Amino acid sequence: MAQSGNAFYTGLFRHTLDDKGRLTIPSAWRYAHEESDTFLATPHPDGYLAVLPPAEVEKLHVKIAQLALSDGAGQDFAARFFAQTQSFSFDKAGRVGFEETLLAHAGIRKDAVLVGSLTKFNLYAPARWTKVETRTSGENFGDLMRRLGI
Repeated sequence: MAQSGNAFYTGLFRHTLDDKGRLTIPSAWRYAHEESDTFLATPHPDGYLAVLPPAEVEKLHVKIAQLALSDGAGQDFAARFFAQTQSFSFDKAGRVGFEETLLAHAGIRKDAVLVGSLTKFNLYAPARWTKVETRTSGENFGDLMRRLGI
């Protein structure tokens, strides 16, 4: 996963929240990070949680820092976006306790599907992930690859 200081988030993992509502981040995704590294979890409009690792958090930080204080719409967006966002680091066992509002947004009650997307990863309720798999299967997958130039 780690290469030249970059972490790569690939693969799919099915995990269950523990009795305290914590989710274990796959070891393959956390070994490139220190316990103190800051991640951000934010609700995505499509009904899942987008998890930004430190490198992506830094990119977002740069963009938000460039917003002028006089940019009312930009400041409103930043306030709304970060009001819904949770910053976190994982414990020694790689566990994270996500806020109830975030879990509810993603429809996660007990089981979660963690899906890598190279520079970040996403958390889905199993039923929602099944819909994504269906939507992107077969010929649709090839069409999507061509559209993205992959």
